Amino acid sequence: MPSVRERSVTELVSGAAGGDPAAWDALVDRFAGTVWAVARGHRLSAADAADVSQTTWLRLVEHLDRIEQPDRVGGWLATTARRESLRLLRMNGRQVPTAEELEPDLCHGQLPPDHAIVIDERNRTLNDLVDRLPVRCQLMLRLLGADSPLSYRELSEALDMPIGSLGPTRARCLEHLRRLAMRSGLSLEDLGS
Repeated sequence: MPSVRERSVTELVSGAAGGDPAAWDALVDRFAGTVWAVARGHRLSAADAADVSQTTWLRLVEHLDRIEQPDRVGGWLATTARRESLRLLRMNGRQVPTAEELEPDLCHGQLPPDHAIVIDERNRTLNDLVDRLPVRCQLMLRLLGADSPLSYRELSEALDMPIGSLGPTRARCLEHLRRLAMRSGLSLEDLGS
């Protein structure tokens, strides 16, 4: 029998619905980055993104036994996070977060300090450039760059866009990002992308 981390998403959903805490932990590990990317893609502060993330996981707990297509739970989570983000934005009115609120929480483990500084600067620059893109491009690129990227079907659901539009939209978003980087005197290669 495969370890919990090697089980399919369908098996993890079934296990979590049956009360298996290891299956639940594996689901959270697999999709937490996606949920976080969706929330941050809506330009929420770290605190608001944490609230959206927590509410999204609560919604999954509430609906876990009714998920009709457990293999698509990643798309379900992304869609739920998008809806919760939009709900929170409507409740709060559109607020422009400060640079400190947009700064991602970075953990660099055992990297040498000078290497961590270079990575932090590169990530900050890349995030600043992505923040200048249209909202749909920001969300798409953050979802594509998540630790557990969504399938095209799940991405289509999360972005509420036809599957056939994803590739061309992705190409346009990356080209827009390239132009922004060039105007800033950088190339995406300089940023490690």
